[in-house]
Amino acid sequence: MSVLTSLPQWQKLSELAESVKSAHMRDWFEADPQRAEKMQLEACGIFLDYAKNRVNDDALSALFDLARACNVETLRDAMFSGEQINSTEGRAVLHTALRNFSDRPVMVDGQNVMPEVHDTLAKIEAFTASIHNGSHKGYTGKPIKHIVAIGIGGSFLGPKIMTEALKPHTVDAVKVHFVANVDGCHIHDVLSSVDFEETLVVMSSKSFSTQETLQNTLTAKDWFIKSGGTQEDIAKHFVAVSSNVKAATDFGISADNIFPMWDWVGGRYSLWSAIGLPISLALGFENFKGLLEGAFEMDTHFATAPLEQNMPVLLALLGVWYRNFFDAQSHVLLPYCHYLRGLPAYVQQLDMESNGKEVTQEGDSVDYPTGPIIWGSEGTNGQHSFHQLIHQGSGVIPADFMLPLNVPNQDDTHHAMLASNCFGQTQALMQGKTFEACYADLDGKGLDDAERKRLAAHKTMPGNKPSNTFLFESLTPNILGALVAMYEHKVFVQGVIWNLNSFDQWGVELGKVLGNQVLAGIQGEADKDNFDASTQQLIAKFRAANAPK
Repeated sequence: MSVLTSLPQWQKLSELAESVKSAHMRDWFEADPQRAEKMQLEACGIFLDYAKNRVNDDALSALFDLARACNVETLRDAMFSGEQINSTEGRAVLHTALRNFSDRPVMVDGQNVMPEVHDTLAKIEAFTASIHNGSHKGYTGKPIKHIVAIGIGGSFLGPKIMTEALKPHTVDAVKVHFVANVDGCHIHDVLSSVDFEETLVVMSSKSFSTQETLQNTLTAKDWFIKSGGTQEDIAKHFVAVSSNVKAATDFGISADNIFPMWDWVGGRYSLWSAIGLPISLALGFENFKGLLEGAFEMDTHFATAPLEQNMPVLLALLGVWYRNFFDAQSHVLLPYCHYLRGLPAYVQQLDMESNGKEVTQEGDSVDYPTGPIIWGSEGTNGQHSFHQLIHQGSGVIPADFMLPLNVPNQDDTHHAMLASNCFGQTQALMQGKTFEACYADLDGKGLDDAERKRLAAHKTMPGNKPSNTFLFESLTPNILGALVAMYEHKVFVQGVIWNLNSFDQWGVELGKVLGNQVLAGIQGEADKDNFDASTQQLIAKFRAANAPK
């Protein structure tokens, strides 16, 4: 038995879970007309209704006791203060410093990093202005009209999804295209749609050597030179977000157009850094700043609110409750907002890369489930496909529903239908439909009793399916920043409770190493004995298919 599972607070939750599993939420609602009013929380412009969760007062109290026993508050403060909580890499974890709008210094190894953060923001603002006002021109004197943003993982997902979510705020001066996949079809399609004289490439890679990102950038460089540019012209058409200044300048990028990255910012938290340059270019600096300000507001809430009124803490504890005591293997995000359709993919990386771990901080194997599978899609599309599994599947799949109360170019009929579906789904998941009600519905249908019972069994929905509902006035940069930071802190709290290092990603790193090794094998630069028999076979088939004809 691990330290976590031997805690008396954990044992208490195990006991409570057994009693809660035999209760139904619809009975709780009938017994307590104030349940919805008591189980709501508001922070940073986001309203949370968590009444449709399989928790009572005793379970919630025990969950908060568990958080305190696991030192959530202490470790939260350690993160904000710049301690090296990334224990396997010996690094601080300070994405929160990138959106620190207070006068509070943030120290890393005895040095206040805030002046450098502010300088980088000023550089992003000035560069964005130079693109939008046309003062930064291509080598032929034409203004920049297209941005090709090349990255992978957090260097791609964050900027792309935030830009997509805030599309109504897009500026007219430029169009931003995102490229991540090393599949050459992607970069080819993008480059074939733009004029090289009017295109700026933003390459985002901390090391300037990430395989996919570097290859796509080399392809863009080759395209630029074959189109008529020269090595000297690269300086006006390529910029980099990287800590490897030498590699970037050797590539041909001007030192003035290299934006810094820091070791204390992980890739999946990097949109708040200069990695967010494409966001600023797409939306304007003020909207990028609004994103940061919203995240700062959520940081302040997370750092100061009592645990019982702390939105990220509450969400994390509900997640632990279902993952560890109800065997919920996944968690679904359901934004009823077209512009937020990419959010599930963003949170998927954030959560699964952070807490997809099987050893504790001390290196011991865990004896309890950790990070869940994160998935989802925009409403109402999912209602006509995978919602079936949530309603009538045999497992528990906690769900987060999200809805802006107002949308751009609002059509009241469309928006009312959207809201009715969102609220109706949460109600149906909670209430379900009993066998008796389904049996009664079949009265007068000309069916004998056996057939009525058979069909009623198929139509019965157990209900008791948990969900949270988030409402916000509209999807502004500020609200989006707060929403993303909320999920960041939720993931952090769950990592603390599970005693994980949520800030390394050795599985990802292994994939990079092996990818490079296999590439050498494909190119005939590595001995086949370096690979297992299956991989040798796959390499051989690929080489045969791509041999010179």
